[in-house]
Amino acid sequence: MNLPADFQQTVQAAYGPRGQAFLNSLPELVHEAARRWGLTDLHPATNLSYNFVEFANCRGQEVVLKLGVPHRELTSEIASLRIFEGRGTVRLLEADAELGMLLLERLRPGQMLASLTDDAQATHIAADVMLSLRRPGTADPSLIRLQDWLDGFHRLRARFEGGTGPLDRRLVEHAEAEALDFFREEYQPTLIHGDLHHFNILSSERGWLAIDPKGVVGPAAYEVGPFLINPWVVSSWPPDAPRLTQTRIAILSERLGLDERCLLEWGMAHAVLSACWSLEDNQDWQPAMQCARLFSDELGSS
Repeated sequence: MNLPADFQQTVQAAYGPRGQAFLNSLPELVHEAARRWGLTDLHPATNLSYNFVEFANCRGQEVVLKLGVPHRELTSEIASLRIFEGRGTVRLLEADAELGMLLLERLRPGQMLASLTDDAQATHIAADVMLSLRRPGTADPSLIRLQDWLDGFHRLRARFEGGTGPLDRRLVEHAEAEALDFFREEYQPTLIHGDLHHFNILSSERGWLAIDPKGVVGPAAYEVGPFLINPWVVSSWPPDAPRLTQTRIAILSERLGLDERCLLEWGMAHAVLSACWSLEDNQDWQPAMQCARLFSDELGSS
């Protein structure tokens, strides 16, 4: 199997020896999925990141085969897709959490939200999806708790002996304090996507739908974090980023019924946390911190 070099490097950097074992086992996993679910006409996607994705046919239906390193987030994705039941998300057809295999409906036309040039329109669409996904949090142990993700701050401190390494200490301390303060307050635990951004919302015959949910239980306001830093963390930084952020926050606050300052606080917390994860995975952390600085500036002027 001829795998792209950047895909292999990403998997190895994120999962170490388990990632290499996964890459080595991919031919057998694809064969097992095809045998088990009757898949034909398999061909790989071209934009691979942390998972191996192939398009296929399953008894006359177009489907997507997703294979990943078995881990907590993949198990939580499967659990959350079963809870969402295709309402606001792609439909899960089959899954094997132990082997890290998912069979999903294929969304057509499958246009990414990132392809829209009207940022306000994209924000309204994202708000629609967020509202479709909103569910009360459950006690399902397969789902991720947002408190667990906040351990990223602790790992950063442990790695740099109480410091913050290359990350701006002021921004890290602000993000840590705001996250802890929010969890001290009373809030309604909500099941959220956890990674809802412009590349994880696709057009379909059923409307705009989310893919690749993390399945996180936490404050509803955290859902906006990944959206606010995208697509800027993977593409060019827009010259009017402050204005775009203000417009996004205003739209999301009105549509979701959430306080503007709260959305900015969680946006900054997520940006810093994203930088922590990028640092752990040997990825570029600077775009996420640039977003954190922007949100911090907006908070200071509000």
